[in-house]
Amino acid sequence: MPRYLHWSWLLTIPLAAACGCADNSMVLKGKVTQFEQQQATLTRQNQELVARAAKLDQDNQELGKTVAQWQQQSKVFEDQVAAMRDQLRAVNVQLAQAKSEKEDTDKKVQTLNASMQRQGGVSITPNNSFLSTLPAVNLPEVFVRRDGDVIRVELPGDRLFETGSNRLKPGASETIAAAAAEVLRTYPDQMIAVEGHTDNDPAPGGQFRGNRELSFARAMSVYDVLASRARIPDDQLIVVGHGANRPVMSNASLEGKRRNRRVELVVYPDRRPGK
Repeated sequence: MPRYLHWSWLLTIPLAAACGCADNSMVLKGKVTQFEQQQATLTRQNQELVARAAKLDQDNQELGKTVAQWQQQSKVFEDQVAAMRDQLRAVNVQLAQAKSEKEDTDKKVQTLNASMQRQGGVSITPNNSFLSTLPAVNLPEVFVRRDGDVIRVELPGDRLFETGSNRLKPGASETIAAAAAEVLRTYPDQMIAVEGHTDNDPAPGGQFRGNRELSFARAMSVYDVLASRARIPDDQLIVVGHGANRPVMSNASLEGKRRNRRVELVVYPDRRPGK
């Protein structure tokens, strides 16, 4: 074994070190490039996830709007069904009332017949043929209709009376007298009932204790006009206050309430006594 290393061998040491450093630099550079690629991939995936999350959030908002619209439509349908049920109940009430009114008319005719027979007079027989002709009442918001064996002339309460009162508005007496004139022109001798009606809102406190009392007071105000201006005999008139018991429309709407606030001139098929 030689005591001293050859000088050429000593030259190989730094060369080997240099080669090792170069290899390590290439490895590190490859790893950096690999990390950069991975980072770019992760960044792209993150962007895709963010875009998907934004799309899902938009879809969720649109779905929420659709659900809200469905709920609103469902509420509208429920309200319509409730209104139709109210109208159906009102129609059933009117049918029952018409039947009751017919029975009352029959009883009244029987009573009048019995009274006339006791007095040696003639019998009063209802003549349903009178329904073939309706009074030609051409006044704003005044309705004329057949109802079983009677004819009803509706006078709108909002045009006749001050709110919550039986005090007549200016011009109301002329409206009442004009309607009565057409009724008498067609049926001069028929019995006429003056019926007061209200909606189902509570009557204002103070002057009246309830809707029935208010409706009767309004009917009496119309009666006063019929007796004083239209000169209708007292024995030809009947005054009734029904309150809110006989609506013609559902009270679920403002229009229904307005229509129900009315006074009706009801023409009966039987004639007044002595005619």
